[in-house]
Amino acid sequence: MNKKGKVIERFLGIKHVKETTSEALKTAVVEVLGEHGLHIANLRGQGYDGASNMRGEFNGLQKLIRDENPYAFYVHCFAHQLQLVVVSISRCCSSMEDFFDYVALIVNTTTSSCKRKDLLLDKQRRILLGKLSSGEISTGRGKHQATSLARPGDTRWGSHYKTLLRIESMWDSVIEVLQIVYQDERNPSRAGGLVEIMESFSFVFIMKMMLQILRITNELSLILQRKDQNVKTRLMNLRDDGWEPLLQEATKFCSENDIPIPNMNKAVPRFGRSRKGGKNNITQDHYFRVDIFYAAIDAINTEFDHRFNEVSSELLVCFSCLNPRDSFSKFDVHKLARLTEIYSDDFSYFEKKGIKDQLELFIIHVRRIKEFRDCHDLASLAAKMVELDRHTVFPSVYRLIELALILPVATASVERVFSAMKIIKTELRNKMSDDWLNYLMVCYIEREIFKGIDLEKIKNTFQNKKDRQMQLPRPPRRD
Repeated sequence: MNKKGKVIERFLGIKHVKETTSEALKTAVVEVLGEHGLHIANLRGQGYDGASNMRGEFNGLQKLIRDENPYAFYVHCFAHQLQLVVVSISRCCSSMEDFFDYVALIVNTTTSSCKRKDLLLDKQRRILLGKLSSGEISTGRGKHQATSLARPGDTRWGSHYKTLLRIESMWDSVIEVLQIVYQDERNPSRAGGLVEIMESFSFVFIMKMMLQILRITNELSLILQRKDQNVKTRLMNLRDDGWEPLLQEATKFCSENDIPIPNMNKAVPRFGRSRKGGKNNITQDHYFRVDIFYAAIDAINTEFDHRFNEVSSELLVCFSCLNPRDSFSKFDVHKLARLTEIYSDDFSYFEKKGIKDQLELFIIHVRRIKEFRDCHDLASLAAKMVELDRHTVFPSVYRLIELALILPVATASVERVFSAMKIIKTELRNKMSDDWLNYLMVCYIEREIFKGIDLEKIKNTFQNKKDRQMQLPRPPRRD
C-alpha cells in the first residue's frame, strides 16, 4: 500500500521453468522476488488456482512457502473454488447430469448454423411483437433485446446461468425451432426427442431449481465481496423453505405451456431401477423433493465445506468485521482481536494487549465522523483514514486493514496477464525469446507508469553510456 492508503498491484514479470514440481516453482518464485529486492519473509498472502502442485496441503508450493513463512496464508482463488463447487451439482445425481447434457444438445441443435440462429431470432422477434400488441409485456429501455442462446462453458459455470435464463425467456421460440429442425431433417435427428424432453415436468422443475441455485452463486462469482457463509445461509434457507415456492413456480410454468403435471402421490420406480415387484417404488414427491432438490443443495453445501478451508475462512470472517457498510454493522471486537494472534509477528506484545481498547475507540470515533459514512468498502476506508490522518491515531486498526487489503482473495488480475500475453505473442510473433516477451509484457501491463516517463531522458542516457558513431535523431518540432 502506498502513503495515500491505496493498494498498489504491480506485475513483476514471467519466469520460465523447466519443471513444474513444487520445489522448482518455489525456487523460481524466490528468484523473481530476489531480483526486485523483495524477501519471502515479508510475504503475507498467496493466491493460486487448484492445481495439486500449487495448493497441495503437504508438498504443494503454498506449503513450502508457509514452512519458511507461516504468515503467507494461502487462499485458493474464490472464483475458481466457486466454479468447482457449482460443477459438483451436475454430478450429484443422474437426473442432473442428464439435464445438463440435454441443455448442451438444445443449444447446439438450435444454434449450430447461421440459418438456425436467424430462424431462432426471427421466431423470438415475432413472439415478442405479438405479446407487445396483446399487452402481455410492456416496452422500456433495455427490455426485450435481440439475443440468442449462449453456449455454456465447462470451466465457467456462470455461463450456464445465462444459458438457462435465455432458454426460459425464449421457451416458445426454442420449441418451434426444434420442431422445424426435426421436420426439415432428411436423416433422423434428436430434435424431436429434445422437444419431448423440454415439455416434461422434470426438465422444467430442474431448470427452475438450477436458476435459483445459480442465481445465488452467480452473485458471489460476480462481486466476490461476500463470504461463503452468506451464500451457504441462503442455500440452507432455500433447502428449508424453498420447496413449496419452487414447486408452485414449476407448476405454473407447466400450466402456461400446456406441459402435463404429474400426480405427486403416484408411485414410480427409482431412477435407473426396475419397477418389477414394486420394491423400488417411491412417490413423485419423494423423487423431486429428496432425490433432486435436497440432493443438489446438499451436494453444493458439502463442496463449500470441502473447498473453503478453515484457515482462509476464519481469516475472511474476521476481516469482514471491518466492512464499513451500514455503519460498520458487522464490527466485532473479539474477531478482529483474533487477527493479532493469527498475525502475531506483525503486532508487538503491547499492541496485542491494547487492541481491544483501540478497536472500541475506533468504532465509536468512525460512527460519529460523517466523512466515514461515505465509505463502502475497505479500500475507501483505508484511503479516508489516511486523508483524515486517522491511521496515526489508530495504527493497529490501520495495520489490520492493510493486511485485509493485501490478502489475495481472487486471481483475476493474474488471469488478465495471460490475456495480455495473447495480445503480445501472436502467431506472427511466436518466436520471441523469454526475456523479450517479459520486457514487452511489463511495458504493456504497466503502461500507465511508462506513459509518465520522459523518452528524451531515456534516449540521452542510452546515448551517453558509450561513444556512438552518430547521434540519435532529435524529435520533430511541434508547431
